[in-house]
Amino acid sequence: MAYLSTPDHLTVTTGPITGSSKVYLPQDSGARVPMRRVHLATGDHLDLYDTSGPYTDSAAVIDLEAGLPARAGVVADRGTQLQRARAGEITAEMVFVAAREGVDPELVRDEVARGRAVIPANHHHLEAEPMIIGKAFAVKVNANIGNSAVTSSIAEEVDKMVWATRWGADTIMDLSTGRDIHTTREWILRNSPVPVGTVPIYQALEKVDGDPTRLTWECFRDTVIEQCEQGVDYMTVHAGVLARHIPLTVDRVTGIVSRGGSIMAAWCLAHQRESFLYTNFDELCEILARYDVTFSLGDGLRPGSIADANDAAQFAELHTLGELTQVARRHGVQVMIEGPGHVPLHKIVENVRLEEDVCDEAPFYTLGPLTTDIAPAYDHITSAIGAALIAQAGTAMLCYVTPKEHLGLPNRHDVKQGVIAYKIAAHAADLAKGHPRAQQRDDALSAARFEFRWEDQFNLSLDPDTAREYHDETLPATPAKTAHFCSMCGPKFCSMRISHHVREAYRDAIHLPVVTR
Repeated sequence: MAYLSTPDHLTVTTGPITGSSKVYLPQDSGARVPMRRVHLATGDHLDLYDTSGPYTDSAAVIDLEAGLPARAGVVADRGTQLQRARAGEITAEMVFVAAREGVDPELVRDEVARGRAVIPANHHHLEAEPMIIGKAFAVKVNANIGNSAVTSSIAEEVDKMVWATRWGADTIMDLSTGRDIHTTREWILRNSPVPVGTVPIYQALEKVDGDPTRLTWECFRDTVIEQCEQGVDYMTVHAGVLARHIPLTVDRVTGIVSRGGSIMAAWCLAHQRESFLYTNFDELCEILARYDVTFSLGDGLRPGSIADANDAAQFAELHTLGELTQVARRHGVQVMIEGPGHVPLHKIVENVRLEEDVCDEAPFYTLGPLTTDIAPAYDHITSAIGAALIAQAGTAMLCYVTPKEHLGLPNRHDVKQGVIAYKIAAHAADLAKGHPRAQQRDDALSAARFEFRWEDQFNLSLDPDTAREYHDETLPATPAKTAHFCSMCGPKFCSMRISHHVREAYRDAIHLPVVTR
């Protein structure tokens, strides 16, 4: 696919992640499964799940005009991953994700066939490395990017994508609403090593000059096909917002906070008709099935405040999404369900249990949830608390929140803060769920910490550069990297240093004769 013209000179300055190298696990299919290998001072190494594509191989300056190489073995004429899994086929994508997850390929096939997991892989997004979203696998993290009518450029959004995947984002959503939506998405897709999602109603709205009442099914349908042809892997569609749900939102504290939900509510009221997304859902399924694009059935009535959590509007829409899940599956389309939003801690688990019951265990994909409304500028923290709890309860993918949530369009630094906060939440959930590889990294870092292997401790962390930077603020000298203390405790009060002495004394003591009285 050729690039569209753009005035931006798209290059990104990056390079290898300190203390590690990119390695590839060869597969019989010819595919190479990427891992990030952390080299330890002991001579050992630890291989970690890696989403950074080729951007951490060696290049310092990346010219994005060439795009990423296409992966081999893509089959576009035998149906969707769901249809092939039901037929008993273990696809090349299933083998790939099984190697990444450290599980048996048959588990992958079975979970996809049952609808409890999805592999978002549009036949036209050949640059993406296959991944899986499902509660039987590692919890995934999505990073939202995209320009707005107020700020940002194509170059800035592609830069955010490259760095978000470097920091560990498993998927990207392009939520562009300003100029050059199509072109921005083209550059992102051709350079994204992870699946890309969109909300097609945003671009459709731009085509009618921002007037929701002028939207038509034909305009939306053509936009969906346009995005499918480009290679979008999953799409948020707010088909569960029905006319009868709108009165349930009138007395809410924050009304309808979803862009897509508010657009469709405005359309239904203006036309006094049911949503064209709902009435044309079968045709929409037929389109997505042709490309194997995954539905992310949108929560257009999600709560935007703690006061609105778990209310009648939210759960009425969820029951409609359960109905639409069955329709999509009959067409062979993969489905995941989007969830809240703003929810206090004591109401979070109920969301997972109800979603699994109503939507037949389709993978749950949640924004946070934010556990309090009082922390603008820190909502990556308020939401990561909720994200860890909802993921431990069974949510398969977490949509990150940045410090700019509710305040403005995030920049690259904000994206990093959001991704890292959510990687922590996801990993904490994986530990609680007993994911087969989760604790390996914790154990390796704990051993390095106790043995004062400072470089290993940095390199095994989620953010090696910042960990090293914080240590070096007070102890920058090279000998400090072998010191048996840090600046918090100093040499005399380091508990781990004392613990080493206690351990040695105990070992000596057990060889002494026992004194009896």
